[in-house]
Amino acid sequence: MGAVFAWGGGDFLGGFASRRANPTFLAAIVYGSGLIFMTALALLNHSVLPSHRAMFWALAAGCFAGMSLANFYKALSLGSMGIAAPLTAVLAAAIPALVGIATEGWPNAVQIAGFVLAALGIWLVSRPEGGTETKGLGLAVMAGFGFAAFFLCIKQAGNGSALWIADFSRVTSLAVTAVVVMFSRTSFQLPRASFITVIFAGILDVSGSVFFVRATQTGRLDSAVILCSLYPVITVVLAKIFLKEQFTGWKLAGILAALIAVPMIAA
Repeated sequence: MGAVFAWGGGDFLGGFASRRANPTFLAAIVYGSGLIFMTALALLNHSVLPSHRAMFWALAAGCFAGMSLANFYKALSLGSMGIAAPLTAVLAAAIPALVGIATEGWPNAVQIAGFVLAALGIWLVSRPEGGTETKGLGLAVMAGFGFAAFFLCIKQAGNGSALWIADFSRVTSLAVTAVVVMFSRTSFQLPRASFITVIFAGILDVSGSVFFVRATQTGRLDSAVILCSLYPVITVVLAKIFLKEQFTGWKLAGILAALIAVPMIAA
């Protein structure tokens, strides 16, 4: 559940800041701050470097995540966080979950029921309400496919140090977004308050990746992905509290369904 709170909080901070600056530039800062933070943490923890195979898959994961986060932030800035975040989460979870079932077999009946309830909860949270702005859904879809590829590559990284695997994934993510920023007409203007916000978003984002790596190392891929993909609940709640976004009975029902699904999937 650590990934749920970390990614949910990070997405809220990043999406909020993206309304004031270029999303690709913000994504580069997120990856840069995450890289610095996780490198320092791994070194202080004296973590053993993973194998070359694990490094390769971590770097590959970072390539897919690179532009996905920029697309995701752009989607959040264009429309409602309560729609873009869950839509991306559903797509990012569905593909790896199907791969996990295909490679590891069907989970038990209670977990399957939890999967269904979690999917229902995410759908209810993302259910468009009357008058809700739906711009940026195409970008949210693209981000969902990119994050799905990230999840699959992270699983292939194996059982090396979660700190280093998350750290190496940030290397290529930062490289991809930095290249786009350098070769595009991107504004580098960023208010001081927004810069601090994005730094914290980067720390939360990379921390969520560490939790996800550990989840895939200690359990099934489909269970880890579905559980970690409940993070939009945190994003939606924060958007309601701080941005006063529409929060109807359907969204409340979705949040409750997601909460009930957690112990069922973890069974």
